[in-house]
Amino acid sequence: MNKQQNIEFQEGKILYFNKPLNWTSFDLVNRVRNIISKHTGQKIKVGHAGTLDPLASGVMILCTGKATKKIEDMQYLTKEYVATLKLGETTPSFDLEHPVDFVYPTEHINRELIDSIIPQFIGEIWQRPPVYSAVKIDGKRAYSYARQGKEVDIQPKLLVIDQIEVLNFEKPFLTLKTVCSKGTYIRALARDIGIALGSGAHLTALQRTRTGNIKLDDCITIEEFIKILNNRIIE
Repeated sequence: MNKQQNIEFQEGKILYFNKPLNWTSFDLVNRVRNIISKHTGQKIKVGHAGTLDPLASGVMILCTGKATKKIEDMQYLTKEYVATLKLGETTPSFDLEHPVDFVYPTEHINRELIDSIIPQFIGEIWQRPPVYSAVKIDGKRAYSYARQGKEVDIQPKLLVIDQIEVLNFEKPFLTLKTVCSKGTYIRALARDIGIALGSGAHLTALQRTRTGNIKLDDCITIEEFIKILNNRIIE
């Protein structure tokens, strides 16, 4: 047992991780909690400040011990994402979790059309979360209803998108950088952009590149975290 590390984690640490692809947010929290417990010999409280889908990677802020009280405030930090959309196809979840369900024309889509519709998604907008999401309806997650084939009425939410920048367009793929508020579903944004283009769209890649002032370069991997603990260094 490392008594000093135990005290540090109980008093509260804020850790910046690069969440791996195909991990849930809980997977990361659970793994970090187990690693800390192994090194300190104590059960330490760990929480995260903003969910990431399993098919997304990137910046996740984790808090331990008394620092978990800061999570609620941290959830309101501005987020930045880099997303790749495939135009002309949709899936039920608007990402690669499910197979393609509908195909749409893309012949009419060009950079000029994309540039003309992007501004309508900047500023305060109302967005309807995807049916495959963790939004609660009557005490149950929306994805629970979706997986049972039940239709649900998900109410749109008001959110703010500060910036959308086209990073690359090679049809049918469109890569965007989006700076937005808490509660924004990039999968839903892909869906809505596809509709605005007179077609369809779904995500093929998503990475959170920034939360507040924390960038990917500030984050560590699970392997690096274990190495830090083994060296008895908490940055």
